[in-house]
Amino acid sequence: MKKNIILITAILALLSIPVKAQSLDSRLTDKTLRIDYVFSGTDSECIIAVDELQSLEGWAGRRANMKDVPLRGNGQILMTEACSGDTLYRNSFSTLFQEWQATEEATRVRKSFENVFLLPMPSVKVNITVQLYDFYNKVAAALTHPVDPEDILIRPKGNDNPSRYIHHSGPSEQCIDVVILAEGYTEAEMDIFYADAQEAADALFSHEPFKSFKDRFNILAVAAPSEDSGVSVPHENDWKSTAAGSHFDTFYSDRYLTTLRLKQLHDCLAGVPYEHIIILANTDTYGGGGILNSYTLTTAHHKQFRPVVVHEFGHSFGGLADEYFYDDQYTNLYNDQVEPWEKNITTKVDFTTKWQKLIDEGKAGLIEGGGYMSRGVWRGQENCRMRTNEHPDFCPVCQDALEDIIRFYTEER
Repeated sequence: MKKNIILITAILALLSIPVKAQSLDSRLTDKTLRIDYVFSGTDSECIIAVDELQSLEGWAGRRANMKDVPLRGNGQILMTEACSGDTLYRNSFSTLFQEWQATEEATRVRKSFENVFLLPMPSVKVNITVQLYDFYNKVAAALTHPVDPEDILIRPKGNDNPSRYIHHSGPSEQCIDVVILAEGYTEAEMDIFYADAQEAADALFSHEPFKSFKDRFNILAVAAPSEDSGVSVPHENDWKSTAAGSHFDTFYSDRYLTTLRLKQLHDCLAGVPYEHIIILANTDTYGGGGILNSYTLTTAHHKQFRPVVVHEFGHSFGGLADEYFYDDQYTNLYNDQVEPWEKNITTKVDFTTKWQKLIDEGKAGLIEGGGYMSRGVWRGQENCRMRTNEHPDFCPVCQDALEDIIRFYTEER
């Protein structure tokens, strides 16, 4: 019997049919625990504090491999049962706060950043541990706190923003749920938003490996209305009231478009099934950003919208690093003592964990330059979707990394 199950699983994987995800641990429920945190500090210190706990109907996160992570990330959140210490859920992430810590401003100012994490709602008392890592893969900050699912101060949360499926493959229990949120679209512009959301989905599924694994994704468009049309551009003194509160000039970089209002962002989505977020900004100005397991944000009406939204989703969904370089970072994000956790770049410290197999097969190489550094970091191919907007595809290294993530979310290992 065991051999038959293994054979069936292998056949389904080859056919790109998702293996039915395992049922939730009996100590977890089919609801979502949303925990809001505040990360504050400087370039060299950080304090993590709990802000608020909320509950959402349904659990749209993964049901396979819930105790593991496919990537280390720049931080991790862990849920363990209080009485036994058993791991119930783990996820990895990156944050804007940690990016900001590498800026010059962080050497002279203390700031705070919102962060929001979604976990399966436990049915038992648990402990939640949040850890942030520094450039040397060491724990830079940590917090462990208890959560009692019977806590009367866990606030129920919901929303009634209109939504429609752009692409629907099946129930959340078996699929990766991606939500596309309207940002800077007024009520009168929602037909434009839905068309933009469809174009974003089409762009994503035109790229491998998303094309081959299309039947493992659900994509839901959420038409959260904004009071103003467009998004804020601080260097033009143009501030707007929008659904997610996004703006250009993040860290004083003109093209860096993000939102620091993560609580507001997730409030817009409460009530719909989601795990990964794409935010479409109603502007033709070039810009965007992508943060692992946080969100992708990109402008919808620039001529390079399609390649940019795919590139940024490579960051937020796949944890892929940028493969371009310009050597003008205030602080280098990679050093020659540590192997990057991103799968598409290497410092050669531990290359055995990277793409040696693809080199042996003649599909990739080792080309110096990547992760914003022209020296000391290597990528797998001369060009790639993670390097330029002009290149049509992800390179074999990135495709392999993305496929591994997709399978991690949908197939029990």
